[in-house]
Amino acid sequence: MDCKLNTPPEKKPRRRAPLLALALAASIDASAADSTGASIDLPAQPLAATLENLAKSTNTKLIYADSVVQGLQAQPLKGNYTVQQALEKVLSQNDLQYEQVGEGVIAVKKVPAPKAQAIKDDSIFELGAVTVSDQAESVKLTSKDIATSVDIMYADKIADQNVLTAYDLFHRMPGVQVTQFGQGITTGKMSFRGFNGEGRVNAVKLLIDGVPSNTNSGDTYFIDSLFPLDIESIEVVRGTNDARYGLHSFAGNISMNTTTGGNYAKGRLSYGSFNTHDIQSGLGYEKDGLSQNYQISYRASDGYRHHSDTDKNSFSGKWFYTPDDQKYKIGLIARWSEAGAQEPGYMTYQEQLLNQTQTFARNATDGGKRTVGQVSTHLDVNISKTLFWSSKVYGNLFDDQRYVTYGPGAAQQERDRDEIQYGAMTSLTYHPVVSWLDDFSLETGFDFQQQENKYLRYLTDSRVRRSSGLRNDEKWDFLNYGGYIQAIIKPFKWLKLTPGYRADIIDGSFFNYRPGTTFGSSPLNDYGTISQPKIGAVITPIEGYSLYGNWGRTFQVGLGQATFIGRNQANIGPSLNDGWEVGVKLKPVDWAEGRVAYWAQDASNEISRNLASVDSTMIGATKRQGVDIEVKVYPTDKVGVWASYSLQEAKVTNPPTVAAGTMEYVAGNQVVNTPNYLFSAGIDYQILPQLRSSLWTSGQGDYFVDQANQRGQYGEYALLNLDLGYQVTKEVELQFQAKNLTDARREYVWYDETFGATAQPFFSPGDGIAFYGAVNVKFDY
Repeated sequence: MDCKLNTPPEKKPRRRAPLLALALAASIDASAADSTGASIDLPAQPLAATLENLAKSTNTKLIYADSVVQGLQAQPLKGNYTVQQALEKVLSQNDLQYEQVGEGVIAVKKVPAPKAQAIKDDSIFELGAVTVSDQAESVKLTSKDIATSVDIMYADKIADQNVLTAYDLFHRMPGVQVTQFGQGITTGKMSFRGFNGEGRVNAVKLLIDGVPSNTNSGDTYFIDSLFPLDIESIEVVRGTNDARYGLHSFAGNISMNTTTGGNYAKGRLSYGSFNTHDIQSGLGYEKDGLSQNYQISYRASDGYRHHSDTDKNSFSGKWFYTPDDQKYKIGLIARWSEAGAQEPGYMTYQEQLLNQTQTFARNATDGGKRTVGQVSTHLDVNISKTLFWSSKVYGNLFDDQRYVTYGPGAAQQERDRDEIQYGAMTSLTYHPVVSWLDDFSLETGFDFQQQENKYLRYLTDSRVRRSSGLRNDEKWDFLNYGGYIQAIIKPFKWLKLTPGYRADIIDGSFFNYRPGTTFGSSPLNDYGTISQPKIGAVITPIEGYSLYGNWGRTFQVGLGQATFIGRNQANIGPSLNDGWEVGVKLKPVDWAEGRVAYWAQDASNEISRNLASVDSTMIGATKRQGVDIEVKVYPTDKVGVWASYSLQEAKVTNPPTVAAGTMEYVAGNQVVNTPNYLFSAGIDYQILPQLRSSLWTSGQGDYFVDQANQRGQYGEYALLNLDLGYQVTKEVELQFQAKNLTDARREYVWYDETFGATAQPFFSPGDGIAFYGAVNVKFDY
């Protein structure tokens, strides 16, 4: 972050910064001024001049935003004062306040806006240290305003993790299921609220820096472009009550936010088991209202299993401009990533019992490569004190080529996916002062996304296409547009209401060709206007005790060709997911908090994608329900304990009649690959001022792998991990991580009925015990 530097002996050129100005009087720590006063005699003058004089006369570091003090005057100040006493007098006259934000550093900032309530009424659970920003907050609604279960993890719990992909970061997130395929570039999925993580029913909308980042199938592969060092926070919104998003937000949404602004240079170099090595770097420069952020990273590994080499690189650049008056903010983000990997292949039950690290001749040429790119422009405008406008225009590119052999006797397939997306999002937020309400906000928004998709599938031999091997040649356009209105109404300090409404429309065209047969174009299913009402409430009768509840509707449409009406098929309407939740958030003391919620969701007309083909299966009506429990206790600065446990159930309640008597779903069956419980817990202990530690665990229960629930249950595991960090200097930290300390066996298991009589469970073992070391460096200037 660009700073203003003032020293007593001489005047240096003033380096203006839109966000932060630094007045440094001497190298003496500000704490020295806490107990001794200084003789001060200052006339009435601009507040900025008074603050600069105070910094010099009290040997104190002061941080303040230029825009905060611009145009303000300070009254005369004469007498013997400590810096705190002097600041109290001159700041209170201008509706400002001060805060000790670090050793020897005092920040000057505005008194919180009326939106900051005296009573904290929320359902939010946070992991990690919250970063305090000097930027003026917009009035745009965020995930923290939604009356549902929201979990946020911050950078200090993210940046030190050794992960193959950013999917692994979600092992720490409460109630999130992480499914790891262990197959080259097809590495994993995340899901929650009783939806499986395979991609059969993709139910989570992913946003990266506010930009929609799902493929047409709902997969979250754009996460490949993110490395931990650049991630500032991860926000998980569970449930059906968020009106801001429609497509893919069946069970909720995840926002991953990266570093923007600041003056810094940072890097991380790590090495560990399986010849895993990576280098991550970031640079930020901010001056005269212009901020620039760059990230370049690379990671490679030989993998736990044979024939599982993988490498990935990523680049991103972010450029934003904000004038001194902060009336608007305009920016551009560009992101690009390329990945390549071998695939060790799936094992049969007997094969994985003999050796979990082996691969087979049938998989010798399996593997793939993937390219993802994103570019987006951002514009935020403070139209007035009560009106805020926000807009984004973006384009996404997804190019994926994969060679995969699913099992013994199966032919190798080449699968090529090419997707281009472009869209826009805009919202207008109105936050007036209403005399007869404690608080009120109203936001309305509109968004659209146009997709141009291609999918080719061939039968191949060692990556050579067979002469008659073409199986799919699909091209389709997909258009989704919708709008919403969301209100935040506080009749009293202890009651918050969040009514909302969203509507979406789907459009598109589809063409499929196979040699010898022309299927031609297919009409779109008649989804109509998909109406999604929502309502939520938070009651906080006593500070620290909030009761919340919500009800809402989300939707799902078919994936790929299932969006359209095939030959001899009937129209398939959208799957409507009606969900509700009741919960209580408790924070009786500052160092302890917890949250308990019960939820249920009923979906109609649910449709599932078959993993080994492009076909889909109608599941019919389903019911999901569960209980989420989260606890965080930090009795001292040295010790903290956190834990979460989610009990969940996903069952089919009314399958289509065509499935009766087959190996497909029947009423009462559990939805495949959905474990009955998920958990994570940890103990954080500051052993020495320079040495920190975290011992933590995560895991899940068993799940059925087949629709008939007759092929057994698999997937249960519990992993134990250890993180250590030693702060060598303020800028340099040495890090160590041990993953799966007990060397527990775990595997991803799947089963696909489309194999017919040869169908059987297939296994992909997870990593064994592993150790990693890293050097993390960050310089702020």
